[in-house]
Amino acid sequence: VQLQASGGGSVQAGASLRLSCAASGFRFTDHIMAWFRQAPGKEREFVAAIPANSYNTGYSDSVKGRFSISRDNAENLVYLQMNNLLPEDSAVYYCAATSYMYVLRGASAYDYWGQGTLVTVSS
Repeated sequence: VQLQASGGGSVQAGASLRLSCAASGFRFTDHIMAWFRQAPGKEREFVAAIPANSYNTGYSDSVKGRFSISRDNAENLVYLQMNNLLPEDSAVYYCAATSYMYVLRGASAYDYWGQGTLVTVSS
């Protein structure tokens, strides 16, 4: 199983970034895909998740209206479009997958994790 996240970088506040995650080694369409993030000294937190049919996506309150999660089941890819970035969005962003049927926000529910991609937002 591999989850390869990419697209992080250093940007100014107000900028946009799109993260990508390439999945392999498991049945992609049987899994809900999610993004989590972890800032230095803080716990890993849920950002967004998307079921296989792309309905009923979930977002944390801190990113709702600014971030958008999507997936391409034909290419086994999941994306996180991040707009109007804030300094508090700075973190390592992780792609994760769970075989649960419903969107869950707890990290312990996720079976597979990627290596993370760093996002730094300066004011």
